[in-house]
Amino acid sequence: MKTQEQTQAANQVLVERMNAFLADLQVHYQNLRGFHWNVEGSLFFVLHAKFEEFYNEASETADEVAERILMLGGQPLHSFSQYLQVAEIPEVTDLRDGKEAVQTVIDQSEILLRKMNELLELAGDQNDEATTSLFSDQISSTEKRLWMLKTFLR
Repeated sequence: MKTQEQTQAANQVLVERMNAFLADLQVHYQNLRGFHWNVEGSLFFVLHAKFEEFYNEASETADEVAERILMLGGQPLHSFSQYLQVAEIPEVTDLRDGKEAVQTVIDQSEILLRKMNELLELAGDQNDEATTSLFSDQISSTEKRLWMLKTFLR
């Protein structure tokens, strides 16, 4: 049985990793907003709506992750300066080509998926059912989104 100090230390590691994921998710969210606003060309109508759907989903996920961080006794990152210091996903500016934007969403979603799988494993090792459930659900929807986007580009 874990002591309270061991549980707090384990939670701190999980919180730090979740904050790194949150930073990536927030940069990804902002990139999606930019794609939504700036996409041009024959794919505009389809991608404009799809990018909006994706950034709304990312916003909901960010809220769930931040609340879980709070439940674990942590403090979620909440400024873009913090996000940019921690995030692996880079900011993307001035991307207007629809197919390039879709490929960028694929690339960023794969980074998020890798991190979600790492968080799922870490939460599982700590017998943290709530965090495991949160990321299990997100992994499933991200895998489906990746499949659809890759199919779109074929």
